[in-house]
Amino acid sequence: MGDRALVDRFLEMMAAQAGAARNTIAAYRSDLMLASEALDGRLAEADTAALARLGDGWASLSRSTVARKASALRRFFTFLAEEGLRADDPGLSLPKPGSRRGLPKTLSHGDVDRLFAVVAARLARDPPLPADLRNSAFLELLYGSGLRATELVSLPRNAIHPDRPFLILKGKGGTERLVPISDRARAAVAAWRNHVAADRPHLFPSGKAHISRVRLFQIIRALGAEAGIPPDRISPHVLRHAFATHLLEGGADLRALQSMLGHADIATTEIYTHVDRSRLVALVNERHPLVDVEKPRA
Repeated sequence: MGDRALVDRFLEMMAAQAGAARNTIAAYRSDLMLASEALDGRLAEADTAALARLGDGWASLSRSTVARKASALRRFFTFLAEEGLRADDPGLSLPKPGSRRGLPKTLSHGDVDRLFAVVAARLARDPPLPADLRNSAFLELLYGSGLRATELVSLPRNAIHPDRPFLILKGKGGTERLVPISDRARAAVAAWRNHVAADRPHLFPSGKAHISRVRLFQIIRALGAEAGIPPDRISPHVLRHAFATHLLEGGADLRALQSMLGHADIATTEIYTHVDRSRLVALVNERHPLVDVEKPRA
């Protein structure tokens, strides 16, 4: 069986079993077929020496690109071995540059307070402008529930019920997750929905569809400017990061946070453990079950 057929089988498995997103499948296909071309169509039977030469050809590429390519090939060879199509796994010889992933941008509690104060001042007008009601709903859902920008702008008009404190979303790879919706967020959405025509399919309509991610970005950046937050420090994604960071600071369980954020791999969620270590130490000292156990006398 040739490389192309084996790559197709591998990607079918990735989509069906691992729930890989469409973009991930496309990136893996590109990386694997480029590697096959570099090895004259004999990627599936490549030995460690051939893969080492292939890795040497990545010297001019960025660390993140090398990490992605190596990951795609390693998973491909693991698949071949698990399917009994190879007796060995040469993928171990591929470079492991490490991601050196930077810490996500986030906001301080003071930043968030100022941001919501800007919206509260606008809502104090009598009557408040519909755009301000909409922006209030944006903030409550981004910071209060950690929604992704695409998830937020594409919400159906009746996705959030006044008497249901959660929302079920279909995220990356088609996986579903349960997202908690606070009382504040439900109230903000209800106030805004009164201004959305009943025949509109989306909660945040614009033209014939819904508001775009670009427009959402512009709105959040403008609110940030009013709150004194520099434009390079705020975006819808930064508010999602703030949601995760502040929950973890407050003692949230990492697995629960993984579920709320919709991360397939907890390693992605672990990036948020950059919070002040002294707070984590205090959390252990205050909440560990042995704290109340009487210390033995010397």
